[in-house]
Amino acid sequence: MEKRATPYWRCGQPGASQTNIMQSAPTVSPAILDALYEEALCLTEAARAEFGAARGTHFTRRATSNLRDMATTTDEQATASVALSCEALRTTTRLMHAMAWLLNFRAYFSGELNAFQLRRFGRLPPAQEVCSAEELAALPLPARAVVEASCTFYERLARLDVAFHRGFEAEPPALEHLHSRIGRAFAAC
Repeated sequence: MEKRATPYWRCGQPGASQTNIMQSAPTVSPAILDALYEEALCLTEAARAEFGAARGTHFTRRATSNLRDMATTTDEQATASVALSCEALRTTTRLMHAMAWLLNFRAYFSGELNAFQLRRFGRLPPAQEVCSAEELAALPLPARAVVEASCTFYERLARLDVAFHRGFEAEPPALEHLHSRIGRAFAAC
């Protein structure tokens, strides 16, 4: 099995030093957003390439086999095929949620969304569950690497999302503030 020195979806980004900076950053800035956006694009392309290649290999084998060969398909092959399809869907969904979140922040930084709109509609959905260890082991090694990288990437975005929204949740909503002012006004009477 071929082992690559650097994951090819990094697209020339610096390695661990930049990743550590992004993991510890409490807020989203345009510079961090641009780096994350490029990494998301590269991961999305890697997922398309890996799952497309793996699916293409599987379907080519199925198309060239005759009915007798199809009848002898093992449970392992069927499990691997289902695991590949399910994890391809999970990974693409995970990456599309990440892209949508990043695009919301890009719109905010370019002035297309205001802070209220971003807080209201810019939340990252909860992470999808990952397949079991057996199903993950049934995936080809490059596809497995993309799945793991997409999970790690999504966790980083989730930490940024929590940090971003935590700053706004500490402030009382306008309606609560108004109720407290009315309560104090009536208490003073």
